Amino acid sequence: MKSGKKESLTKAVFLLLSLALLVVMLAFFLHCFYNYFYPMNYCEEIIALGDEYKIESALIASVANAESGFDEKAVSSKGAMGVMQLMPSTAKWLSQKLGVEFSEEKLLEGEYSLTLGAYYLAYLMEVFENKELALCAYNAGPSKVHNWLEDKACSSDGKTLDKIPYKETENYLNKVMKNYRYYSKKYH
Repeated sequence: MKSGKKESLTKAVFLLLSLALLVVMLAFFLHCFYNYFYPMNYCEEIIALGDEYKIESALIASVANAESGFDEKAVSSKGAMGVMQLMPSTAKWLSQKLGVEFSEEKLLEGEYSLTLGAYYLAYLMEVFENKELALCAYNAGPSKVHNWLEDKACSSDGKTLDKIPYKETENYLNKVMKNYRYYSKKYH
């Protein structure tokens, strides 16, 4: 084989190996990216809660990710606690409805927070019969969403929101729905 052909073949092999290495590295970084931004924590618990409360597991995971990034020890500046970022007063009401013992300290335990939060999501889905409204209510409170639905500036039909008056709630809804698009592929 002539040295020119040998050199060309060596370059081609090197290029192919470099490309293969680049693809492997990109796949690894993409995997790391998704694991960082879309963790798959508490999968078994989330699936069981979805089944128990007749709510999509992907929705539960989407809220947990948006609320705390699955950090069970998270406490907001307003006092919301745990993976599902529940206010203690809301958690107490939910625990009474569920017939489970209330414990503010237990809100910082993943399974307890997920149980109450998933139940709350299911409750809000039943009240509002609309995923987006339920998520707005999870963030801003059900009474705020009811008020918005009655306000012609926010709702032309009293059933859906044309405008969300709280930027925080609008951003929250967008974040949860972005999460939901990802998690709905993971939880089927």
